[in-house]
Amino acid sequence: MSARVAEDLNQALGALLAGDPDVVLLGEDIEDPYGGAFKVTRGLSTRFPGRVLNTPLSEGGFTGLAIGMALGGARPVVEMMFADFATLAFDQLVNFAAKSVGMYGRRVPMPLLVRCPTGGGRGYGPTHSQSLQKHFLGVPHLRVAEASPFHDHVAWLPRLLARGEPCLLFEDKTLYPQRMHGDGVVDELFRYDFLGDCARVYLDPEQVDVLIIAPGGVAGRAVTAARRLFLERELVCQVVVPFELYPFDVGPLVELAARAGVVAVAEESTPGGTWGSDVAAALYERAWGRLRRPVVRLTSADSVIPAAMHLEAGVLLSEAAIRRGILAALDA
Repeated sequence: MSARVAEDLNQALGALLAGDPDVVLLGEDIEDPYGGAFKVTRGLSTRFPGRVLNTPLSEGGFTGLAIGMALGGARPVVEMMFADFATLAFDQLVNFAAKSVGMYGRRVPMPLLVRCPTGGGRGYGPTHSQSLQKHFLGVPHLRVAEASPFHDHVAWLPRLLARGEPCLLFEDKTLYPQRMHGDGVVDELFRYDFLGDCARVYLDPEQVDVLIIAPGGVAGRAVTAARRLFLERELVCQVVVPFELYPFDVGPLVELAARAGVVAVAEESTPGGTWGSDVAAALYERAWGRLRRPVVRLTSADSVIPAAMHLEAGVLLSEAAIRRGILAALDA
C-alpha cells in the first residue's frame, strides 16, 4: 500500500536531512514528540538531533533567520504552521529572500524552502483555512509550488532546493491523510502520466472533451468531477496537475487545450488576481483562435471562510461546482 501524503513528505524531508548536512528544519513545535501540527516532521528531530529545531512564535523572525542561514551556505527548510501565517513573513520573503538572488550584480544562491499547510475543509475558520498562493505569484526569483498525490516528494523536494531560489511549497491540509498514487494508476477508471512536471490524469490519452487544470489540493475534486461527467454525460476529461505554479509554462498543454471542447482552471483561491487567471491569459496568448470557448475559471466564493463546516462547504470550491461550471460552459 502506498504512503499517505504526509508520510511521503516526511520521507522526503528525512532524505534531504540524510543526504546533505547543510539541510536544517525550522518551525513551530516541529520537534518530537509533537512533530508539527500535521505530524509531517514526526521522528525527524530524534533521527537528526540539532538539525530539526523549534522556533519562537515569530514567522517573520524565523523566516529571516532561515534566509540569513541560506546566504551563509545552509539549506534551510521552514515550516509555517498554517499557510495563513506566511503573511507575517511577507516582507522577508518578497523584499529580502527573493531580492537577494538578483540585486547584488551577480546571482546569489538562495536555497530556501518554505512549507505552507494550506486550504480549508477542516473547519479551522477564517484565518487558518485560506489558499493564499496568488499573493506570492509574479515576484522575480520567488517560486511557488504545490504538493500533490501524483508527485513523489522524495524526488521533487530536492529539485526545489536545487533551483537556488526561495520557494514556497503549499500543501493542502486535506491531502495529508490521502494515499499517494503510483505506477501510473489512479483507480479502476483513470490512469496518469506526466507532461513535463504536470501529472496528466486520463481515461483515454488520445481523447479530451474537457481539460481541467488543477493544482494538487483540488486535483481529487477535479478527478471526481471528471468521473461523474463521464458516467453521466459521456464526456471524456483529462485533468492536469502541475507541481510548480510559478513560473509555469503552459506550452505542454497548448495542444490538449486546442483539442478540448472546454478548458477549465480550478483552484481553491478566492476570485481576482489568481493563478488560474494567469494560466488562462497564457493559454489565450499561445492558442488564440484554436480554443473553442473562453477558458472557464473556477474558484471558491468571494468570502471569508466560516468555521462551521456546513457553511465552509458552501464557500470552498467543490466537486459539484467544478462540474456545474463545465456543464454551464457546454450549454452556453
